Amino acid sequence: MTQDIAVRGTVAEGFEAVREEFAALVADERDDYEGQLCAYARGRCVVDLWAGETGAGDALYGVFSATKGAAHLVTALLVQDGTLELDRKVTYYWPEFGAEGKGELTLRDLLAHRAGLVGTDTGFTRAELADDRAIAEHLADQRPFWRPGAAFGYHALVIGALTGEVVRRATGRTIQDLYEDRVRAPYGLDFHLGLPATAGPRFRAPRPLLPTPGQQALIDASPRGPHTLEAIAFNRHGAEPTELERLYEDPLIRAKGPASAGGIASARGLARMYAAMIGEVDGKAPLLKTDTVAEFGRIHSAGYDLVTRDHRSFGLGFQATADLWHPFLGAGSVGHSGANGTQAFADPHAALAYGYTRRRFIFPHGAAPENDRLVRAVHRAATAVG
Repeated sequence: MTQDIAVRGTVAEGFEAVREEFAALVADERDDYEGQLCAYARGRCVVDLWAGETGAGDALYGVFSATKGAAHLVTALLVQDGTLELDRKVTYYWPEFGAEGKGELTLRDLLAHRAGLVGTDTGFTRAELADDRAIAEHLADQRPFWRPGAAFGYHALVIGALTGEVVRRATGRTIQDLYEDRVRAPYGLDFHLGLPATAGPRFRAPRPLLPTPGQQALIDASPRGPHTLEAIAFNRHGAEPTELERLYEDPLIRAKGPASAGGIASARGLARMYAAMIGEVDGKAPLLKTDTVAEFGRIHSAGYDLVTRDHRSFGLGFQATADLWHPFLGAGSVGHSGANGTQAFADPHAALAYGYTRRRFIFPHGAAPENDRLVRAVHRAATAVG
């Protein structure tokens, strides 16, 4: 517990309680806590806070699977403009994908984590993991781990590559390029799929989890054998097993921004992207129409996840945030968390967008418990202000 980490930044009138909650959270944390919180309400930034010795409002962090939100915003834009059709077979765009019994899978089922293609039998090298096209080529040849479309499981390190190959076949361009041109650059987002050299000095490398003895016992008790679906999905079974906490040490990951888990962002960038997705920001029309947001946020897979072996809910590429973590949010809230505690989402019914980053991994991995405190405070304030 620490009491001496200063909270900096600003909040709009009516959101003072959010600052108080963030300060209380920081006081409960380790002495080396570093994190950011940002929120938009009705297209206006109402919370912009940060804390930590080397923290800053414009510091950039690895956001792990929150990257999937940016990748699938691009996918939603392409569905919206008719370039992609959700109920077409993946092989319509990518014929080679049909090998090993995958020919009937639709793009909709792929986006809902129903492909049964969470990794490969032999695993990926570090260089391949940074290269979405290399991942896609291997997956096209891979036999699925369950009958495609019959069940679902979190495609943790490959869903962006799978979607990205469909996008590339349909447009001739990568998800990263389309994101840059259609989303990041027009809105000046500090959320990068491929970190430019000029932004490198602002990057803060993730810090590993420091579990208590009790937490370590729970970790050790969890089945983590090399042949579990979880091991395959998180690439822990091959010749070059992935250490997730060290993912961003690889300069190729930082430079290429693989679409499953290679994004780098500030909380400002996360929140602003979701604000632009659902509403007007700086006089620009929303990126997505209401019905597009609703379709991508609608739950397509829910229940027992074959990979994580717990309850999960997915829309199309996005997590169903309200169903999974924050039931007080509006139905159709859509976003994605990251393994180090990053959280980002939009609640279209409340016209609310949220971004949270932290530098050190927290137990349990995924959406950090403190997000529930912060999201409640933001949502309560936004509801009161109206």
